[in-house]
Amino acid sequence: MPHLPLLATLGAGLLLAGCTGIPKGTQPVTGFELDRYLGEWYEIARLDHSFERGLDCVTADYSLRDDGGVRVLNRGVKLDEGEASEAEGRAYFIGDEDVGRLKVSFFGPFYGGYNVLALDDEYQWSLVAGPDRDYLWILARTPTLPDATYRALAERAERLEFPVEELIKVEQGQACASWRMES
Repeated sequence: MPHLPLLATLGAGLLLAGCTGIPKGTQPVTGFELDRYLGEWYEIARLDHSFERGLDCVTADYSLRDDGGVRVLNRGVKLDEGEASEAEGRAYFIGDEDVGRLKVSFFGPFYGGYNVLALDDEYQWSLVAGPDRDYLWILARTPTLPDATYRALAERAERLEFPVEELIKVEQGQACASWRMES
């Protein structure tokens, strides 16, 4: 799979956003268990950014690094063009390891915030923000979420003053299954 800069720009985008901060008035989850969070997540929805523009079939895979950090592997594809994108980064906790607040880097020493604002008890979905309200993702362990769950997460994000009317639902359907089998 070609290594294209679209997802790799995530690090630069978060860097430009300013830092490893957390949006004012939000709190990361506590009781966070990294071992349960590891593995593959599907991107269900996101706020638009140039580094992911036009991408569907987006996944993030988290695994342990030898240095105690987290390996982050993001993948996606522009379905119309068949153009794949992959970016590998690393993440480390900011503070206590039982708090869902990490810093992530795709470019050298530059880190951006990765803040888990909501997470279900079974680790089947999460609501993740960057350092400010310009960055928001709804992730799930499966390619789809029940409508009621999606609505509840969007409503939660709206209460936290994220611009949820700008959320982009990410294609994760049959075209993605076919693409993943080919890649």
